[in-house]
Amino acid sequence: MASSNRDHWQGVYQNKADTSVSWYEATPQLSLSLIQATNIMPPARIIDIGGGASRLVDHILAQGYRASVLDLSGAALAVARARLKDLAASVTWIEADVTRFAPPEPYNLWHDRAALHFLNEPEAQRAYVKVLTHALRPGGFAIIGTFALDGPETCSGLPVQRHDATSLAALFGKEFHLVSTMRQTHMTPGGGAQKFQFSTFQRSGA
Repeated sequence: MASSNRDHWQGVYQNKADTSVSWYEATPQLSLSLIQATNIMPPARIIDIGGGASRLVDHILAQGYRASVLDLSGAALAVARARLKDLAASVTWIEADVTRFAPPEPYNLWHDRAALHFLNEPEAQRAYVKVLTHALRPGGFAIIGTFALDGPETCSGLPVQRHDATSLAALFGKEFHLVSTMRQTHMTPGGGAQKFQFSTFQRSGA
């Protein structure tokens, strides 16, 4: 499954401009606001899961954070690296399946906009939570953005698992407590409206 999904995302970024995909954001304002709301300070470590060609990394670098970006698609990561030019050397680029990721270091914040919702099987979801728990420092934050319960049922031709804060809290378990949740209507480059929900969790401990 991981191999076929990797081939899918490689094809997307090899055949489309990153500014034309439905999830494109010129400025990821909501994600940036949610990161700011956690009050973590540079040079804290932030990892962007499924970050691909997202522009979030540009902004967190500019703010002085230490950045890592994980994605299944090397082609997506290559787009971001080319855009950042010399600054790309200061980012840790990770081409991997998040459910099989062995974090090389602890992170202060885990950001995921629209990666988790592609995990439809309970086994894959449990693997994700295991990696998240291992990767995040005690007291660290996880910002999770997924399609909302009334959002699209598919994305890029693939089925998704829609969530709300309650379903995410049940998935993450007692190790995490919910800090905040909110909805977003994302307008795609093609003019479509997609209902998202963003929930911020904090890992127990300090």
